[in-house]
Amino acid sequence: MSICSCGTGLDLDTCCGPLLSGETHAETAEALMRARYSAFAMRKIDFLSNSLHPDHREDHDAPATRRWAENSEWLGLEIRSTTAGGASDDEGVVEFIATFKEKGVIRRHHEKSQFRKEGDTWYYVDGEMVPPKTEVHQQPKVGRNKPCPCGSGKKYKKCCGG
Repeated sequence: MSICSCGTGLDLDTCCGPLLSGETHAETAEALMRARYSAFAMRKIDFLSNSLHPDHREDHDAPATRRWAENSEWLGLEIRSTTAGGASDDEGVVEFIATFKEKGVIRRHHEKSQFRKEGDTWYYVDGEMVPPKTEVHQQPKVGRNKPCPCGSGKKYKKCCGG
């Protein structure tokens, strides 16, 4: 038995496995999000295509999705928040961060995903990237003729500022 890659710590056979094989449907938007992450990690491109809402399949680029899944090492999924998306809801939003390594570089895909349920089936509708927060450095500005803060003894303009 293997641990599911979606981050629940559960066995694949009791977590995302039945969803990926088509035995069951996701009961919540978050469960579908976790299964979609597992599908990327396990390169189950058909599941990714089939879990797209039918109204959004025409512009789906399956070859590009396959390349992304196959050329990445999937390192983890963090669910940041869910809004609605429960078993009795028809719509939901899941904010998540998927961490992966691509060409030796660790990357984070931070997205707010929209989900819709039709009948007893949840579908991924689309997602919006969450931009990184801007960090403002609170250090005072170093003048060009002041000593360099690196400790070299040189003027800033002749050292790190040059």
